[in-house]
Amino acid sequence: MKVYLSFDFEGIAGIVDWAQCREGTAAYDIGCALTLGEVNAAIEGAVRGGATEVVVNDSHGQMRNLDPDDLVHDATYISGRHKPLYMMEGLDESFDVIFLVGYHGSISGESSTLSHTYNPEVFSAARLGGAEVGESGINALVAAHFGVPIGLVTGDDVTQRETAPFAPEAATVVTKHSITRFAATNLHPRVARERIKEAATEAVHRATYGRLRPPALDKPVRLELDVQTADMAEVGSWVKGAERAGTRTIRIESDDALAAFRSFVAVNYITRQAGGR
Repeated sequence: MKVYLSFDFEGIAGIVDWAQCREGTAAYDIGCALTLGEVNAAIEGAVRGGATEVVVNDSHGQMRNLDPDDLVHDATYISGRHKPLYMMEGLDESFDVIFLVGYHGSISGESSTLSHTYNPEVFSAARLGGAEVGESGINALVAAHFGVPIGLVTGDDVTQRETAPFAPEAATVVTKHSITRFAATNLHPRVARERIKEAATEAVHRATYGRLRPPALDKPVRLELDVQTADMAEVGSWVKGAERAGTRTIRIESDDALAAFRSFVAVNYITRQAGGR
């Protein structure tokens, strides 16, 4: 039983401010500790459920947020930026189940703690098949391509609602209830970790007994991205597989979900040169 774990910061219990997510502050050190606790809880639960291998992909910021030596059960750690599959780097058809830990809401949805969609300085909305999605929906393109189900989702209440269409049978843990984009009612970290451990065990059991399905996406895949400026839309249209569909809209359409995701990653990088970071 092989588990793939992609983690972010903003959906972790106790994290409510960018200072906890960015290097160089005491608050960031606290953010790292809180995140490590939830990641390790998911690993422990997976192993308790029968997982024989866990691969952890650091998907936040510079993607080097944890000390690999602190990961439990000798989990493999994928870290570093400029990864071709970004938040889903390392996933392939050899995995049995995907864990999304510490995920957050979309930039265009309901108020969700520290909500954004990949780059908040560029993207103002994303739609997959006409429905608004966040990072979980975009990343589901990779899961669908490789036929691997999403078995665990942790994050705030908004994240759970946004991810449900792509992971209808997943075990879930609501780590906090968002009040605004910068406030939430958080579970105590120990409570969050215990619930995540239990849910991870259940997710592995569901995968073992065939009770999870990979994301079901209509073909061709159509991903539309609203950006902050017309210049960003123009630059984004230079990417293979992408076209300008409006003043501030980029459209990616393909029968190949992985190709669509790769085009999105390229758009994400190239638009940073047109006024974004």
